[in-house]
Order: sequence, then C-alpha cells, then structure tokens
Amino acid sequence: MNAITTLQPADVLALQRSSFRRKGVPSLAERRSDLSRLRTALIANRSKIEAAINSDFGHRSRHETGIMELAGLIFGIDYLRSRLPRMMRPEKRHVALHMRFGSARVQYQPLGVVGVMAPWNYPVYLALMPLVTAVAAGNRVMLKPSEFTPKTNALVENILETVFPTDQVAVVNGDASVGMTFSALPFDHLIFTGSTPVGRKVMQAASQHLVPVTLELGGKSPVIIEKGHPLDHASAGIVYGKLISGGQTCIAPDYALVHEDDLQTFLAAYDAAVVSAYPDGPSGDDYTWILNDRHLTRLTGLLTDARDKGATVRLMGREGRGAHPRAMRPTVVLGVTDDMTIAREEIFGPILPVFTYRTIEEAIEFVDARPRPLALYYYGRDKAAQRKVLDGTVSGNVTINGTILHIAQDDLPFGGVGASGIGAYHGIEGFRRLSHAKGIYEQGRWNGSTLLRPPFGKMAERIIGFVLR
Repeated sequence: MNAITTLQPADVLALQRSSFRRKGVPSLAERRSDLSRLRTALIANRSKIEAAINSDFGHRSRHETGIMELAGLIFGIDYLRSRLPRMMRPEKRHVALHMRFGSARVQYQPLGVVGVMAPWNYPVYLALMPLVTAVAAGNRVMLKPSEFTPKTNALVENILETVFPTDQVAVVNGDASVGMTFSALPFDHLIFTGSTPVGRKVMQAASQHLVPVTLELGGKSPVIIEKGHPLDHASAGIVYGKLISGGQTCIAPDYALVHEDDLQTFLAAYDAAVVSAYPDGPSGDDYTWILNDRHLTRLTGLLTDARDKGATVRLMGREGRGAHPRAMRPTVVLGVTDDMTIAREEIFGPILPVFTYRTIEEAIEFVDARPRPLALYYYGRDKAAQRKVLDGTVSGNVTINGTILHIAQDDLPFGGVGASGIGAYHGIEGFRRLSHAKGIYEQGRWNGSTLLRPPFGKMAERIIGFVLR
C-alpha cells in the first residue's frame, strides 16, 4: 500500500518538494521512460478501467470509455514522448545589435510540484492527461480525483502506484472538504477541471499562496447551424457531441442556434439522428446513464422550471423498453427565455435547448451576450459566414462542421477564456504552462553596453543621442 494512506496532503507536498530538490531535474530519458511505463500499465488495465467506470456510472458504454478516456490519453502520451526532445531544447532568442557577441535563450525548467484536481465525468482522461503533461515537463504531481467515482479512483491509484513512487506521483482521496484543503496547499501550479462556481473557490484558495492556476471550467457551448446547411449532417454531429456519455461532457453542445426557416426540418433531423445512433433508445448498451440521483434531480428540475415558465419540451428518439430511471431520454427544449434556469446554467445532460435566428449577425450577438463558452461549433460551408463567427465570438476552442473533435487534436491547446477557464494545456502549450520559461543571456567577450558605463562622457552622450534620435 502506498505511503499516501498514512500521510496528510501537506506532508505529501513536503515529501515531493524535498524529492524534487534532492533529485533535481529529470532527464529526457527518465521522462520518456515514465510515460512509457504509464502507457503500458493503462493498456494492460483497459478492461478493469472500463468495468470500474461502468460501475461508478451505473452504466457507461465500454466503447465510450475506450474512445474518450483511453485512446485520447494514449495519443496524448505518444505525442509528448515523441516531441519531448524538441520541447526541452532551449530556444534561441534575438539579441540586440550592440550586444550581438552575446547570446540569449529561453530554457524550460520544471516548476516543482503540480496539484491536479479532476472531475467525475471523465475520471481517467481528465485526471491523467494533466498528470502526464506535468510529468513530461519534469514535475512531481499530487492528484485529487472526484469523490463521485470511488471505484475508478481506487483503480487509478493502484495503477499509478505500480509506475511511480509516492515522492513523484501521489493520489489524495476525499470529499469536497478535502478538495478545498487540497486547493489551499502551496503548490507550484494547480490545475482544476470542474464547474465555474467551484473554480472560483479554488482560485480564491490558491491565491493565498499566489499559486498560479489553470482552470478548465465549462459554460454554455453553442452550436450555430448556417441557413440551408444539410441538417442530417449537422444533426448527426450534434447528437454525437451532445449525447456521448449521456451529455455529461464539458465541451458538449449546450444549445443550438438554427435559422428560423430550418427549425422544423432540424427537429425532424435531430430526432432521426438520435434514433440512428441509439436504435434501442436509452435502454441500449451504448447509452450512458446520468451519474447519480442528485444529478438526475438537477436535470429534471431544469426541465420542470422551463416547462412551468412556458417552454415546450420534446422527447427525442425511441423510448426504449425497461430503461433505467437514470438513463435519461434525449430531450429538446423550445421557447427558452432568459428567466429560465436552463438558459443560465451549464446543462451537463442530454437536454438541448434550440433557439432560432434570422441573420448570422443575430446569432453572433446572441452568443456574445452570454459568458464566453469553453467551445463553439459551426456548421456551414460559407467561408465568409465562418469568418464572421470566428472573428465575432470569443470562446475556448472551435470545431467547424463537427463537434468536440478539437480536443482530440494533440497539437492544439485546450482551454477556456473568461468564465470558461484560465490557461490552456495539451500540445506545446501544456508543456510550457507547467514549466518555468527561464530567460538566459550569456554575455560575449565584447559588449557594446560597456560604452555606457560610468563615468559618462561624450561617447555615452553620442550613443544616447543616436539611439534616441
């Protein structure tokens, strides 16, 4: 059993910080070896991971786990391993003419100990992708997973124990109170993935020690469908992004903006796409349940509030025989107004509000009137309209003519903006986010700046006059 079971989080931090000082910066070979061993352990435990997540959710498709949790993580590890030599290499920088015999460079060095606070919706990928990025950058890591996925957490901890010693990687389990204690530790960097309200508390706690944070939050990510775009194509992509993992995805489309002339056609196409993807309805093996009764109650409350205030709620797809109560049927909501809770809160379930617009400018204005989303999706082939949307909106990332696939691009940064997050990881940006960019100037044997040392005389006056002419 890992020593973490007998140590308090502050003690583990002290142990890892001491190890970091004592052992120094890990070499390229050590980092690549760590990533390779973790990769091997994850693949060896694939069936156990699928079973653990399925148990925590009540039911989640093993294919979804394989695709969304493990495949993305393996691709991310492979990306980091192959590009680490280039990432770790010092960067040459420009040197002013009068100092040209010297050289300037930026060297990326590990920060020290990185804290990672992971959510429950993708309890392997969103816990371990920040972790492997931190390890690739040469850091120690303390991981605090969500208490809502206990079986997955136990398995992840067991896997990590076989790969890393406690003074390099450790898991801290516990409820929300442990999470707040964790977020107040004096880490060298803290990564939090979760809701915006909790993110505010985490940032406030971290500020007590001036700990820099990366916050991957959520928000209401829109999908805009261009007038006249083939709605069977758009609906199939939206169903995939909206209903995978039962809609419990931070970058899932939260609402759709459809041209007013296309509304009825879209509703029919969306219903057909739901049937095509889930022919057995919510009782099918491929359909993921809502995590627990608490989250189901929140989702049904959103629908009740919207219906009571005048919205129209439409069930989509087939009912399915004997579906579990937490296998929530896909739903579309029409007539949503700003006084409804569903218009303000991130949905995190298989519910899709649909709004109409008349011009693309009106759609852009609708998005811009709300907090900046973690993701934005656009369906359409009109390049001018695409450019208007891209230039006129601010969001984390964008997928055009698809949904959620930007997160699978290893060489793109992933992160939010404003209420949807601070900072980004994945790609070279992730490595640099969890490194210190140390600027180094190495002075040459001759340097023009020596002419500007006291005692000042006519030469200094001429040089200053020339530079400031």
